[in-house]
Amino acid sequence: MPMTDLLKAEEIKKALDAFAAETFDPKKFFELIGMRAMSAENVKKVFQVLDVDGSGFIEEEELKFVLKGFSEDGRDLTDAETKEFMKAADKDGDGKIGIDEFEAMVHE
Repeated sequence: MPMTDLLKAEEIKKALDAFAAETFDPKKFFELIGMRAMSAENVKKVFQVLDVDGSGFIEEEELKFVLKGFSEDGRDLTDAETKEFMKAADKDGDGKIGIDEFEAMVHE
């Protein structure tokens, strides 16, 4: 499913542009892109698009490319940004982000 089925293309572009040269802040990104206003069900659909390997988790390697999941124009996260994102979302400390952890972070 293309991300534009879930989110507006112009909001995706605006959010990606905001972090093109700035340090990535996932909570601010989710707000800019309109995900905080989405239902839990739709946030979980976004998660499923970002879970490239279909494992039910977003692992650190997938997280590095998370912005490309929103648009091919998205940049890769730096190692530091990836680690910060993981630390903020991985509440159970298992080294990966589950669907419920992702949804909780979006709506925090």
